Amino acid sequence: MLRRRFFPACLIVSLVLLLLPLTLRADPVLPNFDPANFTAGAPIDNPFFPLSVGTTFRWEATVTDPEDNSTSHQVEQDFVTSQTKTLGGVLARVVHSTVHVDGEQEEDTLDYYAQDKFGNVWYLGEDTKSFERDDEGNIISTDTTGSWHAGINGAKPGFIMPNEAQLKVGFEYFQESAPADDALDQAKVESLTKSVNIPFGSFTDVLQTRESSSLEPGFHENKYYAKGVGLLVAEEDITSDGKIGDTLRLTSITHGGPAVIPLPPAAWTGMSTLALLLVGKGLRRARRRSR
Repeated sequence: MLRRRFFPACLIVSLVLLLLPLTLRADPVLPNFDPANFTAGAPIDNPFFPLSVGTTFRWEATVTDPEDNSTSHQVEQDFVTSQTKTLGGVLARVVHSTVHVDGEQEEDTLDYYAQDKFGNVWYLGEDTKSFERDDEGNIISTDTTGSWHAGINGAKPGFIMPNEAQLKVGFEYFQESAPADDALDQAKVESLTKSVNIPFGSFTDVLQTRESSSLEPGFHENKYYAKGVGLLVAEEDITSDGKIGDTLRLTSITHGGPAVIPLPPAAWTGMSTLALLLVGKGLRRARRRSR
């Protein structure tokens, strides 16, 4: 999941609803969570939110500082680990999410997801850390605000991605309800027919959601998902007048290995030079050994 889910919007409501079917309501749906609806170890294969173990999703953005118009390179990665964690009586998949800006880590988060037998993907909690650094890049403080676990401090899980039967324009649902832990996010289906063109590819029939939080009034976030892929684009920090803060775009999906710590573009020139030197040394050693 992209860091950080933050979404402004409406009233905080308390709803007790049946899981299926969930009808459209004027207020966000707080899904009825029942551990009996889950099978331990079940795959997460919702078409719009597939999480195959060993997969790394990578999104990138050019971020502009509004104070001095300077730019930086932001990279967000989600690595689907083989690890699991039991939360609220459900075995959840652990996804390791990181945020780097110009090669320097700003966030490190473990997200917990599970898919029920109806195909809904649930968000069961997160352990998040954000870092503050001094001018030399040293970490001087760590903030864990927003961390929460289903069933602790009254926290209730929600849908990170409903099943296809519920994806109707106007359907609004809580993704998490943990006000005691400063986590209260919701999403609304805006469209099922968007087209998205990014370097990773061109997609039609794209799902668009609008995410918000009563804890962040005045801002929201648009996300775009493609079947069989997952999150394509995230438009972040959108103000009430429609101004978009940053736009993250999917640049790669890799399988079978851990997430790679990204480096700023300028670093690759030095790395390339170093690699050539090392290769040259290796060849000279090989020639000496063959004599």
